[in-house]
Amino acid sequence: MLSGLTTIDDLYSATVYGNDGDKIGKVEDVYLDNATSQPEWVSVKTGLFGSNISLIPLSQGSFSGDRVEVPFDKAKVKAAPNHDPGRELSETDEQELYTYYGVGYSSSSTTDTTTTGTTGTTGTTGTTADFASGGTTGEHATSTTGVTGTTGTGATGRTDTRTDRTDTVGHDTSGPNTDNAMTRSKEELHVGTETREAGRARLRKHIVSERVSRTVPVSHEEVVVEREPITEANRGAALSGGELTEEEHEVTLHEEHAVAAKETVPVERVRLDTQTVQGEERVDETLREEVIDLDADETVNTGRGTTGRDATGRDTDRR
Repeated sequence: MLSGLTTIDDLYSATVYGNDGDKIGKVEDVYLDNATSQPEWVSVKTGLFGSNISLIPLSQGSFSGDRVEVPFDKAKVKAAPNHDPGRELSETDEQELYTYYGVGYSSSSTTDTTTTGTTGTTGTTGTTADFASGGTTGEHATSTTGVTGTTGTGATGRTDTRTDRTDTVGHDTSGPNTDNAMTRSKEELHVGTETREAGRARLRKHIVSERVSRTVPVSHEEVVVEREPITEANRGAALSGGELTEEEHEVTLHEEHAVAAKETVPVERVRLDTQTVQGEERVDETLREEVIDLDADETVNTGRGTTGRDATGRDTDRR
């Protein structure tokens, strides 16, 4: 039994978490070991819109409340070998998965048993666990004896559970009987968007230098010697001193020089912002669709004038 698990039914309402604490997905199906009838695998939906089914081994996991914790992250689980839901695991499938997850593999997980038919003829039935898609039950398929001792395909691990072949007009030849019709399915494309980081932009401020030249008008003083003749007007000033003397007269000269002073002033404000630009992106995907063909012997009367659906699901008038 999975560590901490009381009943198998608890797994169907559980959510699987990876070793990094992130949610991997909700449990879809539970696969039991044939030898011990204990849960051995669970399947979860991964990928975009849950389009992929991935199997996770429980041998190294633990259960608590509604959480199943496994020693793998979501990327590891998502990249696991694919397994179609509703189809039993063969020994090859299990060995491939065990190898991928690095878990020890034992061939006892897939066994064959021998039983005796109604007429005493010995037949072989496979007991590999076979689960219906959607996880309606947690029990593995139980093999039964067929008519005249001939049973299902034990060689491939498939179990034949048909006990009454007369309840429908036709019966399944490839596995357990279901009803009188087969279901045709197809894949549909669901397109959405996801947001991811496309890049980063940043503002960085640095200093650059520039040589600037300006022309400034300047002035200076020069000495000018002025001479004036003696006249009646200035004669008194001219004779005010001694007759013969020595003197000095001095004048201070001035000039202008260009000077520069720098001042830091704000110029503008710059900030980063984002804007959303709408565009279109094309998504190409391959969709699969089941096609049902009628394969009948030439001697079989398939009927005329009956209305039904052709292999692609379109209404037809078979005339």
